[in-house]
Amino acid sequence: MIQETQCLIIGSGPAGYTAAIYAARADMKPLMYEGLQPGGQLTTTNEVENFPGYPQGISGPEMMVQLRDQALRFETEVRSGFITKVDFSGGIHKCWADDGTEIHAKTVIIATGASAKYLGLESEQKYLQTGGGVSACAVCDGFFYRGQETVIVGAGDSACEEAHYLSKLCTKVTMLVRKDEFRASKIMAERVKNTPNIEILFNTETDEVLGDGQLVTGVRVKNALTGELKEIPCTGFFVAIGHKPNTDIFKDFIHLDETGYIKYEQLGTSKTNVSGVFVAGDAADKTYRQAITAAGTGCMAALDAERYLASQH
Repeated sequence: MIQETQCLIIGSGPAGYTAAIYAARADMKPLMYEGLQPGGQLTTTNEVENFPGYPQGISGPEMMVQLRDQALRFETEVRSGFITKVDFSGGIHKCWADDGTEIHAKTVIIATGASAKYLGLESEQKYLQTGGGVSACAVCDGFFYRGQETVIVGAGDSACEEAHYLSKLCTKVTMLVRKDEFRASKIMAERVKNTPNIEILFNTETDEVLGDGQLVTGVRVKNALTGELKEIPCTGFFVAIGHKPNTDIFKDFIHLDETGYIKYEQLGTSKTNVSGVFVAGDAADKTYRQAITAAGTGCMAALDAERYLASQH
């Protein structure tokens, strides 16, 4: 079965839903496949306080439901499921869904996002799911740990940036570095080394995230050289070991950087190297990774797609 559409949006979250709202209001009758994680990364965020228009804050899942409802209000066709394969080699952009549907789209907006990497510990995942103190975004969630002690895992520039950000809010930040040196640039490493309330533990791995069943109370760590175990009290445990963009199915057609993020063909637009294919959100953004920036690029992608369609007539 082949279905034709003016605009296919691959992925949900702030980028996908915003693109859908703009595309639907432009009478492009968009078709959206929500992906493996409907609502994206924000569905794992307990409280969102930095998105404009929510003075009391809002939970991530609730915010995604509202964005979805708004897209539906303008008659976006939203489908559960995901795109398994694409062929962007011809004038018509062909995509295949997990249910076997073949879609021929005049324009495609990629909003597949990126997935935060976690350590994979059972205790880490438990407190991530309960919203009880595990996070992969200090800028998003650091505010909730003002005046408290936190632990952050990571050795790159992002980890150093997040540790420095947390140091302005928290009484103490303990940084766990698996090897005997940072992977970060020298300037970033020096910044954290010179911050008084950041303690750096080299050759240290996380053994288990500790808690009372609901909230994180500490972390048990292991010295990689001596095997010694010790417990560090904290209320927040931040993982900053990177993100993986969800772009594998596009790699044969779309230009990606060395880490898999989609490259903008023209800065200041949402255009990719394939005419009629646009990108929004974290699939192309390794710098900001915020809901508000994702929404902004979703708007850009829909407007660019609309202009592209107009130019084809």
